[in-house]
Amino acid sequence: MPLILDGKALSESIRVEISSYVERITSKGYREPSLAVILVGDDPASHIYVKNKRKACERVGIRSLFFHLPQNTTTPELLDLIASLNSDENVDGILVQLPLPTHISQQEIILSVSPKKDVDGFHPENMGKLVARIEGGFIPCTPLGIDLLLKHYGIDPKGKDVVIVGAGFIVGRPLALLMLWRDATVCVCHIHTKDISIYTKKADILISATGVPHLIKEDMVKEGAVVIDVGISKLDNKVTGDVDFERVKDKVYAITPVPGGVGPMTVTALLLNTLQAYKQNMDLKDESF
Repeated sequence: MPLILDGKALSESIRVEISSYVERITSKGYREPSLAVILVGDDPASHIYVKNKRKACERVGIRSLFFHLPQNTTTPELLDLIASLNSDENVDGILVQLPLPTHISQQEIILSVSPKKDVDGFHPENMGKLVARIEGGFIPCTPLGIDLLLKHYGIDPKGKDVVIVGAGFIVGRPLALLMLWRDATVCVCHIHTKDISIYTKKADILISATGVPHLIKEDMVKEGAVVIDVGISKLDNKVTGDVDFERVKDKVYAITPVPGGVGPMTVTALLLNTLQAYKQNMDLKDESF
């Protein structure tokens, strides 16, 4: 049997620690950490993601401020809201749920969030710190969640061949940078890669983040590999990932399930980033977590 990398169990453990920290710090008279969440429009998936993030905040004692704006919100209107949250000392983190409606400039919105409150880790200043291996920046949540999962199970990317399928802005690219930080040899496959199986077969650690159900087949995976499945989609009315789990699992050393693998770790990473923003904002260097 493979080692199942249980993101749900690890997330619960980390969230207990976060809750204990918040309880301890607020008992000393400090205010609770706070996260402002902005949702523009009525995309059903985005509503679910935001609901899960806000619920997670509430359970660990992080105050969640929710701003649900209509679909026809303009870029200047959204920028005004972000500017007000940037200047609010009682707001530690700002999350703008992506994707945004097509008429709003996503790049302009990402640039407008203060790097000190950018708990998504998408601002160029935080991305730049990831490139330069500078501590103290915010690491995007899914890459951070994967990193925490690997560390927990004693899987060290150092010296390993890490293949990432998917070169997206949210997962693939920042994850490649993070794995380089961990001294892995990194290969990123994308839609223009001629034959991804050439690369996936060589991977010691294979990470897929495409949203294409069962893209990764048994014959594309090396014996004894570690497989991280970031994808989530519906197939035959069931939630599934990028990896054909049932056929791949008996061939590998370790694998994440879908659901219950990377998903919970992404939300937990958001909580950790919010806590980091709070500590920096409140100058709580001596309060260990």
